Amino acid sequence: MNADERRFEVLRAIVADYVSNQEPVGSKALVERHNLGVSSATVRNDMASLEEDGYITQPHTSAGRVPTDKGYRLFVDRLSEVKPLSSPERKAIQSFLEGAYDLDDVLRRSVRLLAQLTRQVAVIQYPTLSRSTVRHIEVVAITPARLMLVLITDTGRVDQRSVDLGDVITEENVARVRTMLNGAMVGKRLSDASAEVAKLPDDAPSDLRDAVLRVSTVLIESLVEHPEERLVLGGTANLTRNVADFPGSLRQVLEALEEQVVVLKLLAAARDPGRILVHIGEENEAAEMRSTSIVSIGYGSRDNLLGGMGVVGPTRMDYPGTMAAVRAVANYVGEILTGR
Repeated sequence: MNADERRFEVLRAIVADYVSNQEPVGSKALVERHNLGVSSATVRNDMASLEEDGYITQPHTSAGRVPTDKGYRLFVDRLSEVKPLSSPERKAIQSFLEGAYDLDDVLRRSVRLLAQLTRQVAVIQYPTLSRSTVRHIEVVAITPARLMLVLITDTGRVDQRSVDLGDVITEENVARVRTMLNGAMVGKRLSDASAEVAKLPDDAPSDLRDAVLRVSTVLIESLVEHPEERLVLGGTANLTRNVADFPGSLRQVLEALEEQVVVLKLLAAARDPGRILVHIGEENEAAEMRSTSIVSIGYGSRDNLLGGMGVVGPTRMDYPGTMAAVRAVANYVGEILTGR
């Protein structure tokens, strides 16, 4: 190998040892643990070059070296491919997620599983309403003058609203209202469905016009609402296992996770279910997240991106393993939700 390739192998070895042992890495340890095929003197020279170029640094308390954000970035960029999980691991993920019974359960299971696989904080964004389409709307008479509307989207989201009609309605007319609503809404994006629902009172038969107007008003309110997007988090306690990874900043990281805004912005950048994004340390715009790395990906399908998911952890992270786990879980979540 040429000198650049050899130096990268030295950097790769330093990253592997530091991630594993949490201790700064010296040239002697590299020669003993890794088959680099060169002398200790050559390794020391390569480490000096890596340090001069900003890929590793020497903590003032130790003679060893640790990777910098720039070093981690080069390491991640040079990963030719993300090693896939083993067949038993994939089957375990599939089995665990397919046992979920609704959207909330899918998301809770996903973050719990991802946190266990990576030993980091797992985050997943709820499917955004603007990208959802209506799968079905059910209309049920609770009393002769009160209806329950149940809106079901293609992502498995279920929204319930009640409507006071001010007058009694027969079961036959409930069925007619149900047919009208489904004809206007099914298969449409929520924003488009809202426009179609707004037209219904004008087109409704005179004997149903008042009921349809009340139902439409309630539906439009729920369809055009844009509630603050939510995250599901899991494994926050994992960050406290190694407080030294967050010198003076763990509290800021935890507060940022709790507020969710910073993480939502990062997940929003994950627009492609096939592409993993890695933000390392100083690459994060938010100052409170600059001691962390965030590995994220979009989930859903290429034609129907539902949201983003990923993990937050220290820069001293098992990047190959974390990236593989994030991609695998995202694939299964996307398959489950787009197939519902």
